[in-house]
Amino acid sequence: MADHAEALVAVRRFLSPSCRVVQMAGGALIADFRRARFLGMTTADVHTFVHGSAEERAELADALVRAGCAPARRKEYANAEIGLWLRGVRLLIATVGFGRVLRFLSVAAPDYVRAEPPAAEEVARLKRAVQSLAHTSWFVNDDCKAEAVTAFVLLRRSGLRAVLHVGMREHPFALHAWTSAAGLCIPDADPRGHAFAPILSIDPGGR
Repeated sequence: MADHAEALVAVRRFLSPSCRVVQMAGGALIADFRRARFLGMTTADVHTFVHGSAEERAELADALVRAGCAPARRKEYANAEIGLWLRGVRLLIATVGFGRVLRFLSVAAPDYVRAEPPAAEEVARLKRAVQSLAHTSWFVNDDCKAEAVTAFVLLRRSGLRAVLHVGMREHPFALHAWTSAAGLCIPDADPRGHAFAPILSIDPGGR
């Protein structure tokens, strides 16, 4: 029962605000009241959003896009919105700690992917915005943890593959966080030329 509720949350997050998702005995009903269109989903399809492979999730997501239940274009975040996410994440880390924020990622970063991979230009634009805003904000103050979590969440909420890493170096001891997507890292994985060995990697869905 808990698995089904989790799967419905993933479907609702993907389709919002285009359609409403109503739980049914045999799965779910997708309702687009503006166009008076309705589409049924089986329980198996609903669970694919949480338990299916990346390929299965991508195929189902694309089918919903083709059916007109979800926007075909990925959302492009404005700098103002990216800045709000950065400050919000920084405040959350300061309030509850980085470890707990990592455990919240399964809620903030949905576990589905579009079929097409993230374009390097798309990730590069997000990287420039995140690093510029983090550098000019006295509150964020180039906090790599806030930058990495913000990038991970925004990429995942766009349905793009991304992995959040936490790395360590021994001499002198330091920790560093970054998110990788399309061959790019946000922020840089080796700031100032210092290499960090990954000790934790979080993939789609916050696991």
